[in-house]
Amino acid sequence: MADVMEERAGVHVLVCDADGPEVSTVQDALDLIGASYGGELVALPVSRLDARFFKLSSGFAGDVMQKFVNYHVKLAIIGDISEHLESSSALRALVRESNRAKHVWFLPDLPALDARLSA
Repeated sequence: MADVMEERAGVHVLVCDADGPEVSTVQDALDLIGASYGGELVALPVSRLDARFFKLSSGFAGDVMQKFVNYHVKLAIIGDISEHLESSSALRALVRESNRAKHVWFLPDLPALDARLSA
């Protein structure tokens, strides 16, 4: 399945396929933002993210998240990140704060995204 634009809870969402290309550079993130043109949110499976994303000292997560904020496109990272959370208190804090805000969310699955969008 390719990345597809769907309306979920009244919001146009680019739902990315789990088997699509990895997001391993800031340009990859910008390409997703471009692909979401006309949409409001990108739902990106965890499996598409380079492992550096979850090592906050790399700066990669900050760079990617900032691009989405700058271009006013929301990002939902979909999937189980418990393994990453267990090893990083900084990541746990980032996820907690992000999920309280409006631009970047970490959610377990698409039904959780639908619930968040419907709230």
